[in-house]
Amino acid sequence: MSRRDRREGAQTSEKTSPGFAAASPAALHEAGVAHMRAGRYLEAQSCCERALAVDSGHADSLHLMGRLSLQAGQYDHAVEWIVRAIRFDPKADYLASLGTALHQLGRHDEAVNALDKAVQLKPEDAGLWTALGTMLEEVKRLSDAVLCFEHALKLDPSQHEAAWRSALLLHQLGRLEEALVRLDLCDALRPRDAVAVNARSLVLRSLKRFDDYLAVTQQAHGLDPRHADLCNNVGDAYQLLGRFEEALAWFDRALERNPSSILALENKASLLRQMHRFDAIPAIYDRIRAIEPNRAKAEFDLANLNLLLGNFAAGWRQREARWRVPGLPIHFPAGSEPVWLGEQSIEGKTILIYSDEGLGDAIQFARYVPHLAARGARVVLVVQDALQSLLSTLSGLVQCLPRSAALPLSDFRCPLMSLPLAFGTTLDTIPPPVPLSAPAERISAWDERLGVHERFGPHDRLRVGLTWSGSLAHPNDISRSIPLELLTGLLELDATFISLQKDPRPADRGVLEGSGIVDLTAQLTDFTETAALVSCLDLLITVDTSMAHLAPTLGCPTWIMLPHAPDYRWLLNRDDSPWYPAVRLFRQDASREYAGVIERVRAELSAAIGIWNGRAGGAL
Repeated sequence: MSRRDRREGAQTSEKTSPGFAAASPAALHEAGVAHMRAGRYLEAQSCCERALAVDSGHADSLHLMGRLSLQAGQYDHAVEWIVRAIRFDPKADYLASLGTALHQLGRHDEAVNALDKAVQLKPEDAGLWTALGTMLEEVKRLSDAVLCFEHALKLDPSQHEAAWRSALLLHQLGRLEEALVRLDLCDALRPRDAVAVNARSLVLRSLKRFDDYLAVTQQAHGLDPRHADLCNNVGDAYQLLGRFEEALAWFDRALERNPSSILALENKASLLRQMHRFDAIPAIYDRIRAIEPNRAKAEFDLANLNLLLGNFAAGWRQREARWRVPGLPIHFPAGSEPVWLGEQSIEGKTILIYSDEGLGDAIQFARYVPHLAARGARVVLVVQDALQSLLSTLSGLVQCLPRSAALPLSDFRCPLMSLPLAFGTTLDTIPPPVPLSAPAERISAWDERLGVHERFGPHDRLRVGLTWSGSLAHPNDISRSIPLELLTGLLELDATFISLQKDPRPADRGVLEGSGIVDLTAQLTDFTETAALVSCLDLLITVDTSMAHLAPTLGCPTWIMLPHAPDYRWLLNRDDSPWYPAVRLFRQDASREYAGVIERVRAELSAAIGIWNGRAGGAL
């Protein structure tokens, strides 16, 4: 022990000796703080008790007792002590401690109120603003939390915690460029931090800047080469860039570092699906379930694989795991009625069928409604509001309601996407699509509008509808959507091209304006209006979106351009669809390029135009 340590120990011993009992509460509090900082919590508590014996309202000592209770995990006691301190002297520091204690008790709204009062008392304290932001984040007031972190950084640009939490929230809120600015500050404050560099790579991924994503995630891996998740991210970047063999090597590298990495296993299974190496995938899902037996996502992904391969019996059953997969965009409202999956008789019963997934799914699987009616059921169908008018024309319905309506009483209920399971659907027993139709007056209005349009003239050329992209939020959007620029070669053909593409992307908007494609989508207010326009077309060429379901159900010949690894419903190795007789499928080959797909479409379209012209405007 050094001379200085012996001297400081002697001073502390003197202050806590029996003769020190008569010292002032302030001195005792000071000694208690010194003990707490040194980890001598019992001695610190003793000092507080002596101070409070002299002055029961000594706020600093009451607060220190609260901090000691916090340290001991006695959060109820902490609240009691700190509230007593605040009654005598409502200091900002006390309110901040109260916020911490309330947060630990799960009383987040009260914690926010305490910290809000703290910053009002001490508005120049950047640390308090950071603490308030953290509490606001807990109560899901994310935009308010960001404002607090930004204010903390104005007061003190060196507040790393504020910069870091702000960056994460901005990413979560989709404010991606702002998130990059905050990550720049994090890097300046703590250079070469692998966690922050990895966070930057994930923002770049969200921006779909995949080359940058690869470069930055490789940088993160270089800073922490043993981290399995960083190896996984490098593989993910390679996969997004279509460099599959390199991606596979990195996923395997991640699994070498952590054989139990479920994320790396799931990514590897997804990659093998993209590569059409189907035989190796079930063993990966078995491995995932051995690590985490209740992993619903593994069962759901295996279900989609089985359906893609035509193994419907296993696929429909396994797909019920979707209800246990966090984050899937599905919905089925709670109700007391039993769920019908085909076992009970529904003759004379009212069954409520609820559209639980997407718009295209609702159109595709509404074909089961007449089969329910054929079993004697009174069928009430509930669908997305945009579809309600169109699907009201289905045969076999008692009622078609929008999701926004109150649900009626029923004897049974069933999610729409569970009907293939309930009916034991196989490849040989897929029901035909139930024809839909738009109101005759709306079709006539569109036919007249097309006939008088300045770019059309009479219906003396083949009318071809085009849809080239789906939702950006779709997990496979990068594979299924096509830049409009790639389709411009089709426009040289002797046909009238009509856009059905809602909300084109910025890059596509410029191409569309100078393309000669007629764009009347601003007048497509709902699916009934869209159906009326489609009914005036001779052909629809589309990627895999809801239009791929709407058009063939209306009887419009439909050509669908598909990625090499398509959605399960389009199966493999065929150019027709058992779901839609009016559909032709144009698939990517192993190159995974759309150029070849579009060239085949162009050749077939040229032939179709010749046939149509040869019939003097007859049907295809």
